[in-house]
Amino acid sequence: MKILVTGAGGQLGRELVRYPRLADVEMIGFTRAEMDVTHLEAVREKLRSVRPDVVIHAAAYTKVDLAESCPADAYRVNALGTRNVAVAAEGVGAKVCYISTDYVFDGQTDRPYNEYDNTNPLSVYGKSKRAGEILVQGLCSRWFIVRTSWIFGKYGPNFVRTILTKARAGEPLRVVADQHGSPTYTKDLARFLIDLVRTEAYGIYHATNQGQCSWYEFACAILEEAAVTTPIEPCTTDAFPRPAPRPKFSVLGQTMLLAAGFTPFRPWRDALQEFIGELEE
Repeated sequence: MKILVTGAGGQLGRELVRYPRLADVEMIGFTRAEMDVTHLEAVREKLRSVRPDVVIHAAAYTKVDLAESCPADAYRVNALGTRNVAVAAEGVGAKVCYISTDYVFDGQTDRPYNEYDNTNPLSVYGKSKRAGEILVQGLCSRWFIVRTSWIFGKYGPNFVRTILTKARAGEPLRVVADQHGSPTYTKDLARFLIDLVRTEAYGIYHATNQGQCSWYEFACAILEEAAVTTPIEPCTTDAFPRPAPRPKFSVLGQTMLLAAGFTPFRPWRDALQEFIGELEE
């Protein structure tokens, strides 16, 4: 199976293209510089030359706060770019796996969201990603939508690296304690995506490591696993205002993943422990 990955320079994209070699999978990644998804003809040309069986569309505009003042940029990548990938993939008969986000929900609940709960994004970023979902569903005959959250991993900046860098520099740490979600290790997510796209089990999936926590609890766990003793102070969302509203509870339940017979991800704390160990090596 030939898998083309968009956004191969990003955190998840790099994890995918560097995934341990599989005998039955050829992984081909394109960075933004190599294939700008906002240009339809460029996307069509690449897909015609590669003729992939699957496109994992990981390219995205992820500047959540900046999107509030630059909505056209977010929609250009997350909606228009996704439309271009969907059209080009359909043109060569490829499956599409679109990587989406917990930000398509408003967080006004106290239970994990299942895959077919009503969406209601609060931010421009969330709305633009939801637009991408709609375009994939409307333009592709064979599609997967995989929503994930709070990703961390070996490649690129993420919350784990930020907390460790600030703590080791002796900077004061204040972290929001009233937003809850599920951290996700890119290594575990990449493994699931490769397993998923080799099937015909189309539909929407929620894919995160098991368990939930607040950002504050996540930060405390990071410091504990890294044996760093820097003090950390919890705060409220209101005390740490940001341009883009965040869902207060965006834990993603995994009803479809389990129903389709996939193995649940390991607990997020176990994944974090492994990642911290890799960073220390």
